[in-house]
Amino acid sequence: MMVRLLSILPGLMGVICAIIVIVSLIGYETEWSEPSTPVVPCSEDEEVGCRVGMTGEDTDVPSAFMLLDIEMEIKWSEPDRGWIGVVGADAAKNCPPDSNGLTDCEAEDIAQFLVAGGPDKYGSLSWKVEPGGYRFVAGGHDGSGLDSQEVDVIVSVHLSDFVEIILSAATVLLLLGAGEMAFPVRNILKRFRDE
Repeated sequence: MMVRLLSILPGLMGVICAIIVIVSLIGYETEWSEPSTPVVPCSEDEEVGCRVGMTGEDTDVPSAFMLLDIEMEIKWSEPDRGWIGVVGADAAKNCPPDSNGLTDCEAEDIAQFLVAGGPDKYGSLSWKVEPGGYRFVAGGHDGSGLDSQEVDVIVSVHLSDFVEIILSAATVLLLLGAGEMAFPVRNILKRFRDE
């Protein structure tokens, strides 16, 4: 009787693991909009050029996020006039932004640091977020003046495939173990033999 009571604990843990796996498979999604994100001007004057704008601080993604599968989708309303991208934080060493967020670099200078998006992406980008440091960049296409645009961001979060597999295996083992503790197979087989 005591063993059956003790079987509740692994059974409960197995149910909790199963719930976590199911929630992960469904995932979590959130979205928000930034209605007045500036379009970076791109002058046709060669002396001014098409400077790239960059966020002033790094966005740090902790190492623990390797257990998650995070995808970010960004859409902007003025794809004919500008572009948005994500670069590694080391881009700020080569192209540091000034107090207005503008760098002295142009699109071709920043291209080597791009992780997602960029001038060749028309109106949207998809970024699989991984641990590390990042900055957001934006630039204009030839002839675009200073203006604002709407930017929509959608973020979806799941556990990584590896974590889901480990939790699924743990769920099966815990539930089988709880079942064996509560109703040992050898006792059931012994009853059948005795009959």
